Amino acid sequence: MVPVGRGGPVPGPPRVRFAPSPTGFLHVGSARAALFNWLFARHNDGVFILRIEDTDAERNREEWVEGILTSLAWLGMEPDEGPFRQSEQNRRHLEAVDRLWEEGHLYACDCTREEIDSRTRGNQTPGYDGHCRERGLERAPGRVLRFRVPHEGITVVEDIVRGTVEFPNASIEDFVVVKSNGQPLFILANTVDDIDMRISHVIRGEDLLPSTPKGIFIYKALEGDDADLPAYAHLPLLVNKQRKKLSKRRDEVAVEAYRAQGYLSSAFINYLALLGWSDPSGREVLSVSELVADFRLEDVNRSPAFFDVDKLRHMNGEYIAAMSVDEFVDACEPFVSGEDVPWQPDRFDERKFRSIAPEIQTRVKVLSEVPAMVDFFFVDRVVLDPDAWDKVSRDPSSAEILEKALAAYAACPWSRDQLHSVTAEIAESVDRKLRDAQAPIRVAVTGKSFGPPLFDSMEILERETVLERIDTARTRLGKGPRS
Repeated sequence: MVPVGRGGPVPGPPRVRFAPSPTGFLHVGSARAALFNWLFARHNDGVFILRIEDTDAERNREEWVEGILTSLAWLGMEPDEGPFRQSEQNRRHLEAVDRLWEEGHLYACDCTREEIDSRTRGNQTPGYDGHCRERGLERAPGRVLRFRVPHEGITVVEDIVRGTVEFPNASIEDFVVVKSNGQPLFILANTVDDIDMRISHVIRGEDLLPSTPKGIFIYKALEGDDADLPAYAHLPLLVNKQRKKLSKRRDEVAVEAYRAQGYLSSAFINYLALLGWSDPSGREVLSVSELVADFRLEDVNRSPAFFDVDKLRHMNGEYIAAMSVDEFVDACEPFVSGEDVPWQPDRFDERKFRSIAPEIQTRVKVLSEVPAMVDFFFVDRVVLDPDAWDKVSRDPSSAEILEKALAAYAACPWSRDQLHSVTAEIAESVDRKLRDAQAPIRVAVTGKSFGPPLFDSMEILERETVLERIDTARTRLGKGPRS
């Protein structure tokens, strides 16, 4: 860190920061902002800094900090510097407050919210009316400190994404920078930290654009009117299917939740990068190295970006299907082991799982779907899906198909090709298509009407298990057990 008033951007590689507040799970919008900062730094051989803005002691929780760190690590966005904690710089923030006060940029205010609302009700310009601006109050407990906004002129933000944005100074209230308990607010702490860390580019969500002039006022008050400001880039908001801003109350927005569902970090990064940015080549499936090579802030657009979970699922499925079998088996390990699987943990057989893995990975979109696709391999007795069994029980041919399957499977060589061949003969004998004849057999053997290829599955399960399950289904249909 450097003394307040001697920082600011410096020539050389860009320095960017991701500065989340630990007040909840890592939001996908925050993760997108982190990614764009990280990609910009990597593309330009710059520095990516992580700063935890934890000055709101009432809302911050240490587990949220850990969630931010583990999520960034999962996404492969390790910081070059940090993590720094904003709370550890409180002395620096107070030094800045003292200097701003001494130079006349701040004034004390003892107005209550009720008094302000009473005076300003009906005003054309909302916000604080400057009542204490010239009262000359001293700093004291119970009084906030407000920044003395210059009322003349305009403040211009040259934004890489949004172009030139102008804010009439007369529309900006004298804003609070220090609470009545003496604690500096975010806008001041954030600006001081950016100065001290010599941040060259501020890349963040567009919801923070309206507060940018306030940061500029503080920046110039500390660095001088001719100070080199950071470059700004305000990213488009993320919206849901109804084109409303993503909300944790109605949308799935926690990065941790997507990780828990079995999204791959590579797919998740790829998809996040397409939220407001597109590759000049028009490609959508891009490796991290390709994203780094092609990413430019100038190519980020202004329009809100639709966070399409269906598209994310589809892309994740493509990434899963493209994995090697070894990669897929390794990625599935957390989802097929542990206490939450639908079978006794000691019943899991990696050999069986590896045998069927190539068929599973083309059928799932997220890894959390894997256990339900393979559970019938590792249980003593399958649980019949009610809807699937209802269709079997209402089909008058089911009992005959199962009867013939039981006899044929007891005698045929045990391979997927032979099982396919004899089942085709059964289908022909009952005047059914193979697909229809398979249906009651699949439900009897797996408990479901869908899943990996039936004959591959039966070969892996082995003969006696298949025969026992078919016989159990026959008995359930009212037929006696096999003799």
